[in-house]
Amino acid sequence: MAPPFGAPRPARRAVSSPSPAGARVRRSPSVRWAEARRPSGWRVSTCTRSSGPCQCVELLRERPQLILYGPPGTGKTYLARHLARHLTFGRPECVQLVQFHPAYSYEDFFEGYRPAKADDGTVSFDLVRGPFRRLVAAALAHPGRPYVLIIDEINRGDLAKIFGELYFLLEYRDDRVNVLYGAADDHGFSLPRNVIIIGTMNTADRSIALVDTAMRRRFWFTELHPDAPPVQEMLARWLHREEMPDEPARLLAELNSRIEDRDFRIGPSYLMRNRAATEAGLERIWRTQILPLLAEHHYGDGTDVPARYGLDALRSGLT
Repeated sequence: MAPPFGAPRPARRAVSSPSPAGARVRRSPSVRWAEARRPSGWRVSTCTRSSGPCQCVELLRERPQLILYGPPGTGKTYLARHLARHLTFGRPECVQLVQFHPAYSYEDFFEGYRPAKADDGTVSFDLVRGPFRRLVAAALAHPGRPYVLIIDEINRGDLAKIFGELYFLLEYRDDRVNVLYGAADDHGFSLPRNVIIIGTMNTADRSIALVDTAMRRRFWFTELHPDAPPVQEMLARWLHREEMPDEPARLLAELNSRIEDRDFRIGPSYLMRNRAATEAGLERIWRTQILPLLAEHHYGDGTDVPARYGLDALRSGLT
């Protein structure tokens, strides 16, 4: 039988705890997941103990922080949302999605002061909870339910600035920290074990090699890549199931064989649409979505993107 979610990891304590003197550390109750059944929306061929959604579930049992990384179009956000639905047993109120960007801050994510206008016209500043603090409050109110925070494009934000002192709690969930805007008599903030964090990372924006050591230590990293299961052959299987021609899958394979940087190869989701079966629809997808991505990748290096990656060029390589 699988261990209960929330089973404590081997004891490790910080050299100095930020908990206020005399504060009592409270352990969150364990949360039991259902036995690891296969997530319902994925075909059996893509869900094994060693790859795909089931692997993600097993990883999250051991450490409830995971980052799905890979090139664009590989289904990272789709899988994150699918996992969240599965882990929360279909409760949408237990899932919160946020998207990081360069201007995103601690105050946006956790809590911060915001101006508020009173009826008499005066302006005051109220402490407003952000999405992460609201999710944690809900998780504390229902300790037997898993709650999932999805952070889309996690690598586009400054994690040290956004998480601040909360970064420590990702590794030491039984501890408490004094938060930036906490009251003087506050006993500190802790991160309950029934909060799961799933991030997505687009390697076309930033190579996985550039991720700092602190982040690597706190998250599992699972790659979704066009050259490896479960993404590999996904488009071909989908086209076969939809009884559509296999040309889009062959064109995508030829396209990716010409892209030398594996972080910029193209995932199948761009072509998993019914209009990809028509010449006009396929041409529009290539012209408005795929070629602009590759033009950005080759910006300034003199590559003739349409001549190298256009449909006519790829079709000539298939014959």
